[in-house]
This record gives sequence, structure tokens and C-alpha cells, in this order.
Amino acid sequence: MTVRWVKLELDLAQLDLEPHRAAVQRVLETGVELVSLASLGSQEENLRRLYELNATCSADIPDRGTFHTWEAYRRLRIDVPGFDPALVTLARADQAWIGMAATSDHGARGFAFNEMTGVLRPHRQRGIAMALKVVNLEATVRAGVSVVRTIHHPDNEGIIQLNRSLGYTEPASPW
Repeated sequence: MTVRWVKLELDLAQLDLEPHRAAVQRVLETGVELVSLASLGSQEENLRRLYELNATCSADIPDRGTFHTWEAYRRLRIDVPGFDPALVTLARADQAWIGMAATSDHGARGFAFNEMTGVLRPHRQRGIAMALKVVNLEATVRAGVSVVRTIHHPDNEGIIQLNRSLGYTEPASPW
């Protein structure tokens, strides 16, 4: 059976994050920090921490399969022109990394791509994913990209709904 992946995109010129700022504030008030990888530094130790967080969160994506090895992840996600530590937003609780939103910049091709938004299981249902997305979208706007694209397994309803609530829609033309 072939999976019909859900493709969504967001026109950043139409983006209104004001209704979602309260969600960010609520998360911050619980003591969770929202920081960019750029602010923490993209040294090897932090890149490996990002990899571990991404691998753990990705395990819950339906039909995801085996996650990349560190070497493949580095080659495919980090050592590429679209990787920008300013477009990786992390949620931290007591210095532990508990969630992430990572976007790659393909500005030369006219878009950014949301690679992963995920929160570790014990920290879900607290609004952290929404807060991560809002802060990450603010960074994406600052990067000067006009469109953000993303793709999801159809059974990953939570993140699909979250993205739709931010204004993501089906693309007008295939990509």
C-alpha cells in the first residue's frame, strides 16, 4: 500500500503569529527555555545532542523506519548549505533538551523546509511543540524566506493539525 504523504506549505507573507504568542508565554512560564542552536553553539557536542533528540523524536513518526546513523545525519542534515543553526529551535528544561523545531533554508530555491518538530514523550501535551514552531517561524521570517514547506505521514495527525492552525495549507501546485 502506498502512503499518500501530506504536503503543506505556509506563505510567510500571510503569517500572523499574534494569536499564538500566548502559547509561547505559557511554555516559558513553566520554566522551559526556547533557544536557538546558534545561541548555544554548533560545536560537535551540541550537534550530537541534536542528533540524539531528533532520532528519539523521529521514532514516533508512523512508518519512519530506522533513523540515520550519525555519519549519515551529519552528511544529509548538517553538512549541507541549507543547515543554519539559527533555524534550529530547542526546548530545554533544566538544561535537558526536550524538544526541537528544525528548518533548513533553501532560499535560493524559494523556500525553507521544516525538517522536524518533536517533543520527547514525557513533555508532550504541554504546548511545547506549538511554542517551538512559533519561535522557529519567527527565525525563518528573519532569514528572509517567503515560503515554508513540510511533509507528514497522514497518521501523524497532531502535527498536521498544529501546522494547519498556524496557517499551513495544501500547496497550490505540486512540488
